[in-house]
Amino acid sequence: MKSFDELYQELLDRAATRPEGSGTVKLLEGGVHAIGKKLIEEAGEAWMAAEYESDEQVALEVSQLLYYAQLLLVARGVTLEEVYRRL
Repeated sequence: MKSFDELYQELLDRAATRPEGSGTVKLLEGGVHAIGKKLIEEAGEAWMAAEYESDEQVALEVSQLLYYAQLLLVARGVTLEEVYRRL
């Protein structure tokens, strides 16, 4: 299990090191448009899970939503500190 901050650091590392075969790297190469499409898709899936599925499925969908939201931040160079200042 990793924390929100640990996930962000992991994504920053993948963006910097660009490991071969990484799905994260592939999305980063697709840019904010590709990442944004996945973010919207996961938001819908999280909503539908909350409406109709188990708590476990809701947690899974929200974890994926958070991943894509953080990846979008990484792609744009926005830090978590910038986000935290606006919470």
